[in-house]
Order: sequence, then structure tokens, then C-alpha cells
Amino acid sequence: MENGVDRESGSMIFSEDELREVSGLKKGGDFIEVTCGCTSHRYGDAVGKLRVFSNGDLEITCECTPGCNEDKLTPAAFEKHSGRETARKWKNNVWVMVNGEKVSLSKTALLKYYNQASKNANGTHRSHNGRVCHRDEFVCCSSCNKERRFRLRTKEECRIHHDALADVNWKCSDLPYDRITCDDDEERASRRVYRGCTRSPTCKGCTSCVCFGCEICRFSDCSCQTCIDFTRNAKA
Repeated sequence: MENGVDRESGSMIFSEDELREVSGLKKGGDFIEVTCGCTSHRYGDAVGKLRVFSNGDLEITCECTPGCNEDKLTPAAFEKHSGRETARKWKNNVWVMVNGEKVSLSKTALLKYYNQASKNANGTHRSHNGRVCHRDEFVCCSSCNKERRFRLRTKEECRIHHDALADVNWKCSDLPYDRITCDDDEERASRRVYRGCTRSPTCKGCTSCVCFGCEICRFSDCSCQTCIDFTRNAKA
């Protein structure tokens, strides 16, 4: 067990052959984690930990330096953070180690759920590459006045944000998936600009990442009929 998750259950996501000789492999309930990196001709290799989720989400925790605190980066954001000169080609530029060699993500099986999510996005809000996309949003704590990040990748996450936004008394301690209190620091401004847009890592809001209502973020039991008041959050 690791963090309350059965390490072996992650084996259901990929076959043994698909993960053979992949470095840094760890298995969680609905994800696997592997060592990844991106190479800049100027700065060298930036390494990190890539989590691949069964719903198609990809998250990278950067370990480029001992003091780097960048986590939950999209591959595109990690590519830019690494200083890669030819950015916006993260499928080719972000690599994993297979049998001691750097192999582009595009040449592995690790993108199969990401690609499947893109194909299954019919009828929902989609980015320019067809993948369901809702950018991260922030809600302000009524107690400490600090803004906290909400990921909106699934219907459940959209509902959590929807309810928090509607609650004028929402507090940091109400976050169900992160143990955050009012004593914890607010996200640094340099981190806040990364909102999960697939078009541009530091996008301030575009048709690729801002949704005004789809089957993932609309709820029939709510009179507002949309889970996100983006006009309220546009200033974030």
C-alpha cells in the first residue's frame, strides 16, 4: 500500500508488456507513475515524474532542481518549464526511459488513454485537438481570503468546484481531496498562470479551455444549469 492505494491495482491500466523496462514505475489505483524528462540544448535534461490516469489525464511533477516546487503540470507546461527550444511538440519532446534509452511519449503506449479520451469527446467541450478540456479554476476562502486551485477534469471535480463556488462560506478545509488549511501558503503567482490549457500553458482563457456548459460541467439538479461562473473567475 502507498498513500492508501493498492500499488498492484495500477497493473489493470497497462499490460506487463506495455510497461516492460520503463524506469521509475509505480502503480496506483487508477494511475501509473514513471520517470520522465524533457531535454533543452541550453539547459540539459529536466526530469520529473509522470502520472498517467485511466481517464486520459497526464500530470507531471518536476524534479529539475532540488528546490523546484512545480507539480501537476501538463506535459505542455512541463515542456515549456524545461526550456525546450522547440516547444508545443510535447508528445515528441517529453520522454520516458525504456531499457535505459530516452523514448518519446508518442512512441510508447502511455498515451493510449489520452488519445482515447480525445476520440470520445463527441458532444462535449473540446480543445483544438479534440480532447475534453476545462482549465483549472480558483475559489477564494471566506476565512483567510487565499485562493485555492480546483482541477476540472472529471464530472465529480466539476461538481466539487460548482458547490464551492456557490457557497459564500467556503473554506480551505472544505477541499475534499487536498489537506489544506488556512495556514498553508497560497500558490505562487508563477505557478498560478498554469491553468491546464492544451493550446498554451499560460493561457488566460480561450475557446480551447473555457467552457460555458457541457455534459461534464452542467447539472440538472441545479437551477444555474452551469457549474462554472467563468465571468466571476476571469480575473483570476
